[in-house]
This record gives sequence, structure tokens and C-alpha cells, in this order.
Amino acid sequence: MELISNKVSINAEKEAIKEFLLVPSNIWHLLPQDKVTDFQSNENGCSFKVQGGIIISLVNNGTSENSLNLKSGEKTPFPFELTIQLQSEANGTQGFISFNGEVNMFLKMMVEKPLLALFNYMSEKLKVQFEK
Repeated sequence: MELISNKVSINAEKEAIKEFLLVPSNIWHLLPQDKVTDFQSNENGCSFKVQGGIIISLVNNGTSENSLNLKSGEKTPFPFELTIQLQSEANGTQGFISFNGEVNMFLKMMVEKPLLALFNYMSEKLKVQFEK
């Protein structure tokens, strides 16, 4: 299953955004805090519980010039990769989140809309993070 969030224009240089995202504890600032509990982080990644008690674990999987790559950790219910795409623009950076997960058809029906809503929320929060 592949999902792509809305694209947002972020008022910051691409490198500043990548530096922010490379600190796993900063992911907390992008999450809907009323729907997430038990957030934990270390130097390699973070984990948290979403509504329904599902644990999501994100592990840093490297960077490239235009992206930051995260992958699912060991307690996550299905394998996935999450890529935060960043492209320089005249007045900052355009960003969006792409998700690629190994999800069966039944699970896809249950998680597709909530995941897309989450990634759109996270993209918008990343934009707001740099408007301060």
C-alpha cells in the first residue's frame, strides 16, 4: 500500500528541516498528541502507541539529499517505510510524506484513511513548526 500526504510549503531551508527531523524526539511535535500515548525516543528512533493500543516504532533508515527515511521497528504490526521528501523552493522548502507498507487487503481497508489523515496532519505540523 502506498500513500502520499498533501504537499506543504515550509518556511525554512531544507537542511534545517532535516536537522530537526534527525532528532527522533522531535517527531513528537508532529503527532496528534490527543491520539498518541507512551512516546519514547532514543538516538536511533522513537515509538508510541496510537488509539487502539497499537505500537508504532520508527527507526532512522538514512538520508539522501532530498529525503529522510524511516522504517518500522520491531513492535510495529506490519513492515513499512516512511519517507519525508524535501525539495528546495524559492522561499523555503516543499515537503510531503510518502508511506509504503506491506498491508493485506483487510488491514488496508481499516488503516488507509487514518494513516493518510495522520500523514497530512504531520506534514501540516512540520510546516507550523517552522512558522515560529
